Amino acid sequence: MLTLEPILRSAGLDPAAVQVIRHAFVREHEDTEDHGIDADSTDEEILAYTSRQSAKPRVFPSAPPRIWIVFIREGGDRARFWAVVENRGEVYNDGVIRKFDLVVSEQMSDLRNRLVIGWRSPRAWRLNGPTSAGYPVMEIADAQPLPFPGFDQLILNHSHLQAVMREHRYASWRTALASVQGVYLITDTNDGRQYVGKADGVENIFQRWSSYAVNGHGGNVELRGLNPSGFRYSLLRVFDPSTPTREIDAAESHFKLALATRQHGLNRN
Repeated sequence: MLTLEPILRSAGLDPAAVQVIRHAFVREHEDTEDHGIDADSTDEEILAYTSRQSAKPRVFPSAPPRIWIVFIREGGDRARFWAVVENRGEVYNDGVIRKFDLVVSEQMSDLRNRLVIGWRSPRAWRLNGPTSAGYPVMEIADAQPLPFPGFDQLILNHSHLQAVMREHRYASWRTALASVQGVYLITDTNDGRQYVGKADGVENIFQRWSSYAVNGHGGNVELRGLNPSGFRYSLLRVFDPSTPTREIDAAESHFKLALATRQHGLNRN
């Protein structure tokens, strides 16, 4: 029987370092007297609702973990995954209500609204990670295909790039990227430095970017040792595979010069 634990670990989450919350549709939260959520609640409303917790230690831990995994109750014992959120700390506490600075994480984003687990403790709304890790997976629904946004609109961070390379819903994106060669840009958002690269010859953009998805640096010496979580990938110009290599080389040199990536960026040549 598949349980939640291997799914958490495959997303890089240690069950011992998370807590799992199951929201139910209620008019008013019994501990905080806040208005609850319903089937029409927006993601912003669900996040705001999650951020407000009771100040009573018996209700909510005085030192909650950094990662919270949020589910929404369905019929019976089913709970559907909503999102992983990162707790960046308490921002308010009046002795009755505590508020936390929460942001939605990209972790497990490919499973949002698709993963359903069996919730064994009907009266519990919050569980520690090791307990929830043993809960059974009841369903992982097929992902809905996402339309390719176009070469000019494509901007991916590293986690999104990895999802594009592996998830079924991005099949049309992979087809599009495999159909062109070209010149691309990698920006390290940690310091603003940029790297201009190319895919030419027998290599297309899909093949080139696949290597970045695996290790972050794609074999480029300039990118080794940098944290790829801050990388952002975009296309500067695309070419038909029949384009002579010299034309792609010339375009790459132009963008290196225009963006000064040799003097102030990550290109060495």
